[in-house]
Amino acid sequence: MSKRDFYEILGVNRDASDEEIKKAYRKLAMKHHPDRNPDNPAAEEKFKEAKEAYEILSDSQKRSAYDQFGHAGIDQQAGMGGGFGGGTGFSDAFGGIFDEIFGGRGGGGGGGRSNIYRGADLRYNLEITLEQAAHGTETKIRIPTMEVCDPCNGSGAKPGTQPKTCPTCGGSGQVRLQQGFFSIQQTCHKCHGTGRFIAEPCKHCDGAGRVKQHKTLAVKIPAGVDEGDRIRLSGEGEHGVNGGPPGDLYVQIHLKQHAVFTRDHNDLHCEMPISFTAAALGGEIEIPTLDGAAAIKIPAETQSGRVFRLRGKGIKGVRSHTHGDLMCHVVVETPVNLTDRQKELLRELEESSRDNSGTHNPRSKSWMDKVKDFFAE
Repeated sequence: MSKRDFYEILGVNRDASDEEIKKAYRKLAMKHHPDRNPDNPAAEEKFKEAKEAYEILSDSQKRSAYDQFGHAGIDQQAGMGGGFGGGTGFSDAFGGIFDEIFGGRGGGGGGGRSNIYRGADLRYNLEITLEQAAHGTETKIRIPTMEVCDPCNGSGAKPGTQPKTCPTCGGSGQVRLQQGFFSIQQTCHKCHGTGRFIAEPCKHCDGAGRVKQHKTLAVKIPAGVDEGDRIRLSGEGEHGVNGGPPGDLYVQIHLKQHAVFTRDHNDLHCEMPISFTAAALGGEIEIPTLDGAAAIKIPAETQSGRVFRLRGKGIKGVRSHTHGDLMCHVVVETPVNLTDRQKELLRELEESSRDNSGTHNPRSKSWMDKVKDFFAE
């Protein structure tokens, strides 16, 4: 069965650059790799086809012979010892590109240097009051974390001893399996990718080099933070592995429910109950704000649901240059537990305004007129 054209296999033009060939092969290798398609024999065949094409086209001499004589030129080179087993053959190119694709950390004699990992980021949920969010505060939090083991100083080995270079991988943390011209890199099963072998583990950390502890941190909450805001404490996450840098700690802000106010970005809202008399006759009432009390003048004939805005009495957000406003929503309260005399006075008021309901209760009259029109249709 005749072989397909190598350029066609990789999907590149015949004048493609080395970088274009490499990118095309990387894409196909990731798509058809047998480890990613364990139940698809066709994928393995396409993978082998792609790697053979890459091995030829990534070598300048082999590519030149292929361009002049096609597959026959390559077969002649293989017969003269210039095939897959010699020179800068497929093993080097394939291993290098798979280090990039699959995160290989090979390289003999590295002593595990490439097995250095940054520590994990941590999150702490902090609940604060609305007043603390508005004015800012400083608090202390206690968090669990993985710290370097003191007795072994993070080595994982028993005090007085040192980890040894893994004899299986030579300290690289990776082993290369060779099957003919097919080479693949895997994590070393003996050291699990650390590149080190601990003969006598530290009893305090069981060879991990880290132990679970708690630490107390001071957190400064800036004025104006809102629900869901995050404060980053750089380097306060978990310690890294094998000398890697620590992660970060993110403090997630949550606001406690307030007895009076609700927050909408930088604005505050509150309900302001007023008496039936104050709504009808007007007057001045005192309401609370986050900075103390404030007075509001209630005009006569105020209806329930009216909103009074107090400018600048809201919150100044973290990224804002001005304060928000305080919105006071008027709720006219119906009197309860009336005495007989109070009920009698209300009935007198109702009777006195009945003859001129359009004047004293315009909204009620307008609504009734709409109802009559509706049923008249």
